[in-house]
Amino acid sequence: MSFGIIATWRMALEGVEKAAKMLKDGSSAGDALENAIMAVEDYPFYKSVGYGGLPNENGEVELDAAFMDGDTLSIGAVGGIRDFKNPISIARHLSRERFNIFLVGIGAEEYAHKNGFERKNMLTERAKKIWDKRIREIREQNLSPYDGHDTVGMVCLDKNSSMAAGTSTSGLFMKKRGRVGDSPLSGSGFYVDSQIGGAVATGLGEDIMKGCLSYETVKLIERGLSPQEAAEKSVYELTQKLLQRRGKSGEISVVCMDNKGRWGVGTNVEFSFVVSCEDDNVPKVYLANPHGSKTLYSQASQQWLEEYLKRITSPIV
Repeated sequence: MSFGIIATWRMALEGVEKAAKMLKDGSSAGDALENAIMAVEDYPFYKSVGYGGLPNENGEVELDAAFMDGDTLSIGAVGGIRDFKNPISIARHLSRERFNIFLVGIGAEEYAHKNGFERKNMLTERAKKIWDKRIREIREQNLSPYDGHDTVGMVCLDKNSSMAAGTSTSGLFMKKRGRVGDSPLSGSGFYVDSQIGGAVATGLGEDIMKGCLSYETVKLIERGLSPQEAAEKSVYELTQKLLQRRGKSGEISVVCMDNKGRWGVGTNVEFSFVVSCEDDNVPKVYLANPHGSKTLYSQASQQWLEEYLKRITSPIV
């Protein structure tokens, strides 16, 4: 039986590498996905997820995460949670509850504490320096405060044909306290059904949630479109609708995988993603770009990969 995992952004690579080994050895989609996202959350140089995530306008790191089991359609999510490590694990724990499956702020923190999750100050010195720098730029150059909204999202298929989806993010940089984007919202930031497939989104949450992008992508797969066709159609049609109705559209990207391990990507901006499948389970990073109503992609070069690592680890001045 096929297995595979697809994820948003280059930052998912190390986590996908770990998940691919787990899937090959027979691990469940849920376990592989949780471990993969935890790897992203724990790496301090990924500034839009977990430890090292960029803070809100008050200098606080508020995290959002969600988990969905494609067999049972069980969902767990947290929004605006502070000072707890690995929100994806808290979200997965919530998915096992019958009621109260989406908790925010103090309620999410109380739940995490009562269930023994690790407390941790998620604001790194590096993230604080980036925050201070942006404050100066806003004051001195009259720049917009908002920058950075790269959610890590993954869809996973295991050897038993079970699927899972998950997301984790620190959200929009310099956001208002309490702001929650699409990432933990079922149907917008994520959706998975083991009988069909799954999808996860990244980009400007305020626009993605206007189209329930992930659910729409999965429904298009159910109607017979290939994952690639579904991803392109959902992103392109939402982008066009926003342009027609509002005159502008934010960055919108989606990756998806069906229950046979076939995958697709749609985007209206340059975008990187990671894939590992049974046929070639060495994870690969791809770069995608919009081309009319289509999305074109190619494998990232070694030079691009090296420049990426240099960029994210360079000193903040």
